[in-house]
Amino acid sequence: MRIEFIIRILVMVVFAFLAAALGVSVADYLGLSAPQGQAATLLFMLAGALIGLLTAPWLTVRPALAVRRKIERLPSHVLIASVIGLLLGLLMSALLAVPLSFLPSPLNALLPILATLFTCYFITFIFSSRARDALELLVVGRRGGGSPDLSTQLGAGRRVLMDTSVIIDGRIADIARLGFVGGTLVVPRFILAELQHIADSSDALRRNRGRRGLEILNRMQQDSSSPVLIVDDDIEGVREADDKLVLLAKQYRAPIMTNDYNLNRVAELQGITVLNINELANAVKAVFLPGEEMTIRVLQEGKEVNQGVGYLDDGTMVVIEEGKRYIDRTIEVVVTKHIQTPAGRMIFARPADLMDSPNRS
Repeated sequence: MRIEFIIRILVMVVFAFLAAALGVSVADYLGLSAPQGQAATLLFMLAGALIGLLTAPWLTVRPALAVRRKIERLPSHVLIASVIGLLLGLLMSALLAVPLSFLPSPLNALLPILATLFTCYFITFIFSSRARDALELLVVGRRGGGSPDLSTQLGAGRRVLMDTSVIIDGRIADIARLGFVGGTLVVPRFILAELQHIADSSDALRRNRGRRGLEILNRMQQDSSSPVLIVDDDIEGVREADDKLVLLAKQYRAPIMTNDYNLNRVAELQGITVLNINELANAVKAVFLPGEEMTIRVLQEGKEVNQGVGYLDDGTMVVIEEGKRYIDRTIEVVVTKHIQTPAGRMIFARPADLMDSPNRS
């Protein structure tokens, strides 16, 4: 037997008894005779039973399901903070009820109830809207002064929010596996939903990118040295995933890891630390100073006359002056200079056997 059916029967019985009691009162008030009074009571009872049967889902099951769905969507820290706020509200209202009970009637009966409702709602609202700050005050005991944040106190360590682009890129999996990311890698549920949406795209390229991102995420959950945590935290009233990520980073006071140029700039403008994998890759590339020698394979002709172009293992472009004649050959070159561009690092070199030439630059 379904629980909803049982609740309907119970509500129907309760409404029938209440309506029957109302029918007795009406019959007494109107001075009806016994048969007429019994008929009126029966009519009221049947009407109450019918009303209870029809309205039971709207009064019990559906509100309960709505509250349940709302609670399931609430982040855990907001739920904990709301419960703490409710308990503090009840405690404060109990303290207020004592002096309010000495007021003259009917204030001594009404004001304690109103004070309970107001204090519980007000304090619960404050705790739920500023959940993370409230929990930090309770756990840490004070704000500022170099005190650790909530995640550190609870053992979660440093949190890093991951964007869709950095998951699809895939290099984060190797970085995390080797232990270079300190703390917990956090993937909000809306980022996971965006990955799934890309994986379900009708465009083959986007579909492959989305599936690659889901595979990378699955591999990271199994092999990463840093824990990967998927959270249900969301930002109400905001549709764009990037905007949600920025606001969530503010709430967490956590950095964002991304390869998205626009998200990078927007986050930096709002004072959020950004960890860019592309910038990391450029930072760890080998540095060659002018005068150092290296071995390079000349792969193609450069843009300028007689230039040759080769690439290091990390993808750094090496422009070789007078290198056109060495295409498809591996030669020793001497670095003449290197420059940093928005696209990455570029090295200029000259064949080692031509360094004594009078035409060298």
